[in-house]
Amino acid sequence: MKKPYRRAALALLAGVALPFSVSAQEVGTASTTKGATAETVTTQLPRSVRPSHYDITVTPDAKAMTFAGKAAITVDVVEATQTITLQAAELTIAKAALTKGGKKAGTPTVSLDEAAQTATFTFAKPIAPGSYVLSIDYAGKINTQAYGLFALDYKAADGSAKRALFTQFENSDARRFMPSWDEPFYKATFSLKTIVPTEEVAVGNLPVESRKDLGGGKTLVTFGTSPKMSTYLLFFGLGDFERKTKMAGDTEVGVLTKKGDLAQADYALGASADLLPWMNEYFGEKYPLPKLDHIAAPGRSQFFSAMENWGGIFYFENAMLLDPKIASNALRQRIFTVVAHEMAHQWFGDLVTMSWWDDLWLNEGFASWMESRAAAKFHPEWHPELTATGERERAMDQDAYVTTHPIIHHIATVEEASQAFDNITYAKGEAVIRMLEAYAGSDEWQKGVQAYMARYKHSNTVTDDLWREIDKASGKPISQIAHDFTLQPGIPLVKVTSSCAAGSTTLALEQGEFTRDRADKQPLAWRVPVSAAGTDDTRAETLLQGKGSLKVAGCGPVVVNAGQSGYYRVLYDAKTFAGLVKGIASVQPVDQLGILNDAVALGYAGNQPMADMLDVVKNLPANASPQVMERAAKVIGGLADFAKDNAKRKAALSRFATKRLLPVLNTLGWEPKADEQATAGDLRATLIDTLGALGEPSVVAEARRRFADPASIDPSVKVAVLTVVAKNADAATWDKLHTMAQEETSAQVKTTLYSLLGRANDKALADKALALSLTDEPGVTTSPVIVSAVGGEHPEQAFDFVLANYDAVMSRVDSSGATRYVGRLATGSSDPAMPAKLDAYAKQRLAAGSRRPVDEAIAKIQNRIQVGQTRMPEVDAWLAKQGY
Repeated sequence: MKKPYRRAALALLAGVALPFSVSAQEVGTASTTKGATAETVTTQLPRSVRPSHYDITVTPDAKAMTFAGKAAITVDVVEATQTITLQAAELTIAKAALTKGGKKAGTPTVSLDEAAQTATFTFAKPIAPGSYVLSIDYAGKINTQAYGLFALDYKAADGSAKRALFTQFENSDARRFMPSWDEPFYKATFSLKTIVPTEEVAVGNLPVESRKDLGGGKTLVTFGTSPKMSTYLLFFGLGDFERKTKMAGDTEVGVLTKKGDLAQADYALGASADLLPWMNEYFGEKYPLPKLDHIAAPGRSQFFSAMENWGGIFYFENAMLLDPKIASNALRQRIFTVVAHEMAHQWFGDLVTMSWWDDLWLNEGFASWMESRAAAKFHPEWHPELTATGERERAMDQDAYVTTHPIIHHIATVEEASQAFDNITYAKGEAVIRMLEAYAGSDEWQKGVQAYMARYKHSNTVTDDLWREIDKASGKPISQIAHDFTLQPGIPLVKVTSSCAAGSTTLALEQGEFTRDRADKQPLAWRVPVSAAGTDDTRAETLLQGKGSLKVAGCGPVVVNAGQSGYYRVLYDAKTFAGLVKGIASVQPVDQLGILNDAVALGYAGNQPMADMLDVVKNLPANASPQVMERAAKVIGGLADFAKDNAKRKAALSRFATKRLLPVLNTLGWEPKADEQATAGDLRATLIDTLGALGEPSVVAEARRRFADPASIDPSVKVAVLTVVAKNADAATWDKLHTMAQEETSAQVKTTLYSLLGRANDKALADKALALSLTDEPGVTTSPVIVSAVGGEHPEQAFDFVLANYDAVMSRVDSSGATRYVGRLATGSSDPAMPAKLDAYAKQRLAAGSRRPVDEAIAKIQNRIQVGQTRMPEVDAWLAKQGY
């Protein structure tokens, strides 16, 4: 699945312990050279019966929001048993039978356990070991949120009401579609059939094998049989779709959209056709299915954007379709990287699958890393090495608090698995892989990955299975370093003191731990690959353990973590840092970002003066990379968030932003130029947004002028312009935006407009947006987006609204992210009363094992309050000294 958050699992098992479990480290130790085994992998089910093939026939009734199913599951009974237990949730079972060789072998009684999400089939006498078929007639419901089999409603181009069906099973929701061994370790082959309206298009993992007219407007569609795969990768979609294809070698690549949108999928189709042969070559294993479809669905989720079903990748439209009304480089980059991420999963996740959710990062961290590699291959003009530093910051933002967790950590419940889809799994996973690849060498790393794919294809693994292959290929202690960074949480802090003598610079290095809220904690220890480079690119490297040193030729500025491949913070002594700031123009863009990011984090944490980060922003050259200047703008915007209730501070920050950023915007202009850098448009949009949020008069006025004729706004800045207008809206402007949202025909733009209604600075208008979210008008998947938008501007207001209307709001929120939703709304609060309010909410509404997202929010709010009290006065002093 694709970040920011992407998974669907209802939290019915929150707090329910597993009957069989092994810790992450124990699993890694127990793994053999053949990969994980049944004896070493966590399970919620007995291992006495195992599936090998599912033959599923589903008949959906989209109008009634129900479906009927028939399952014939081939199972191997490996030891005599009187019961067969598998997973089933929100299903009713009409009858079941067991056969062997076509002959009846038993008629069981069936008991369903709603809390454990299981169905148990009990026989009159024990079943002997052997191969059997368990046949089950069952029924289930079609959901309105993205889990199990679900429906998305939309209006067609002609204004008629339409309903499309899709499935979303990761992490634990295949059990809502069919009785199954719904755990990643239980791989099996799948044959899927469906009885559907003849005029609609059905899509699955494999191509359609046959269609049979059943009369009465119904058709039986039979898909091909899949390779061995985990249940969460099965896919089914049904609707009024159009499809377009392109051959990539001998694989048919396709895109499916609702009718009228197919042209918007051309970009994703072209990217997919380019990526597939390149990934075949990189992984050393050819994509094994005959087709690869990308399916765009209307609506959206608050927690994921796409899902890597094997051969049938699901996307919400805003992650796949290039809508010409809002087309920008940022949108093209998003579509490309989401497509690359999900395609990388066809190997990391689908072909080779983690054995249990403890090792989820084997899917998500590696797919995130591969999307960056793909961008470097096909779109170097985007400078993905700069984007990667932003992803690392996302990880470190979570990893710096006591509420963090290791990349590999034991998962004990369905809800814990759902919550594992976070920035540690994705972004820290990606950052650690980048560091390890750089240390191993890219060629050696690839050899190790190819050996891993070849050895474990169509099976399950734990992380140590991969490390063994990388160790062999590289001849370096990759697994030792990897264990330090994956089996324990936190961020190394490398303290640097430099001195120059005889024409060379000596760096004295000392390792600690960077934290935002654990100052009294004994630091953890890591083996840290540390690199340093002078401005002439002379380099030195070491594997730091505790204390160490590096020597670099010359006496100019020296950057530690040169190239920014390391996962650690760098704290320079004051003199060295001052030299870097003075010479910042001669530093590579990726290292300018690294220096600024570290100064920001260390400043907020109290390790470094806040003036240091402001000095970096001030001294960046006028021709700095767009991505570097974009980060500088966001640093100012982040400080402005601490000035909402301090008019003097906001005015000073606005004057600083005007002097530093407005000339850059004036040089760029409000329209794209033919010869500008590919990422210049992203900077233009960020500058408009940041300056507009600070109320810069000329930017607000220009945004309003362009808003008078919305159709004339260039697509690349349309969202930014509308955001400025929405934030600074009066009642009449808000009503105009509302009318635009009602009349908009593009599903993506419509959702964007509705979300902007929640961005108003005016609290009365925010109340109107909140009230609107409880109506049917925006659509069930858009309503929570409006509430979240209000939370971004007015966290206390949004939080109080949700508590006052809890059932109504939460019925519209993805069940997979319900335990995260409320905490996120409040994270931007600086109200000293909010931590206690959040704690009371968690105690009332959440199981003890499900409250980590709330604890994360509490930690960040407490830190925000501390920053406001202890760090922001330094910002005020710097602004005053500079004359702002």
